[in-house]
Amino acid sequence: MRIAIGSDHGGFPLYRSVMEEVARLGHEPVGVNPQETIQPGDDYPDYAVLIGARIQQRDCERGILICGSGVGAAVAANKMVGIRAGLCHDTYSAHQGVEHDDINVLCLGARVIGIELALELVRAFVNAKFTGEERHRRRLEKILKIEIGAGR
Repeated sequence: MRIAIGSDHGGFPLYRSVMEEVARLGHEPVGVNPQETIQPGDDYPDYAVLIGARIQQRDCERGILICGSGVGAAVAANKMVGIRAGLCHDTYSAHQGVEHDDINVLCLGARVIGIELALELVRAFVNAKFTGEERHRRRLEKILKIEIGAGR
């Protein structure tokens, strides 16, 4: 699986480790950060768009977006059509978000969690599969209606 990975200045301390863990798990990490160093003006919406575009274009199946808290990253990513981003700081949410809600972007807060927990979350997210159960498909259809404006 190809997984787009990006971080703003607040999330950059986890960026390289997440890239390495995805590769170690046998998947292809696709870094969207243009350079190995980060600048203070590198903001999470910029990386949300880069990751979301990769998923929308079907160049990557999933994404991992890291900022300071993970909150802004999740807000920005969820503005994009077809992106279902989940802020996860526990392993249950990281795998259940995929299994039940078919999240395709994992958002992490580098200032909230440590490296070991971050890597556990990456493993849980990457190894999870959407169950496809009727109740989960039904809920995703309702989300799609909200996304296209029919849920107002």
